[in-house]
Amino acid sequence: MNRFAPLAIALLALACAREHAPAPTHAAASAGDAAKGKEAILKYGCTSCHVIPGIDGPRGMVGPALDHWTAHAVMGKSTPRTHENLVKWIRDPQSVDPENTMPKLGVTEGDAHDIAAYLETLK
Repeated sequence: MNRFAPLAIALLALACAREHAPAPTHAAASAGDAAKGKEAILKYGCTSCHVIPGIDGPRGMVGPALDHWTAHAVMGKSTPRTHENLVKWIRDPQSVDPENTMPKLGVTEGDAHDIAAYLETLK
C-alpha cells in the first residue's frame, strides 16, 4: 500500500462528510443581515421605545437611545455586549435582566440576528 493512501482515504472521507452535512442554522450561517434588521426594527415597533439612528418613525424615550451601540461594553447592568447576548436580550429580555422593562415581543430567532446585525453597525 502506498504510504499516502491513508491520507488520501481520510481526505476523501472528509470531502464526503462535508458534501452530506446538514445545512447550517441561521445563527451558524451568518450573524444576521443589517438591511433585514432595519426592516425588522420597524416591524416590531422598536422605535416606540428607543431612538435608533437611521430608522424613521416614532422616537420613543422609554428605553435608552441606541446610537453608538458598539461603543457600549455591556447591556443593561452588567451583561457583556456580544452578538449572542444581544439576540437573547431581543428575544427574551427578562431572561437576561429580570429587572428591565423591555417587553417580550415574540421576535423570531432570524429577526433577532438581523436586528442585532443592524445595531452592530451603529458606531
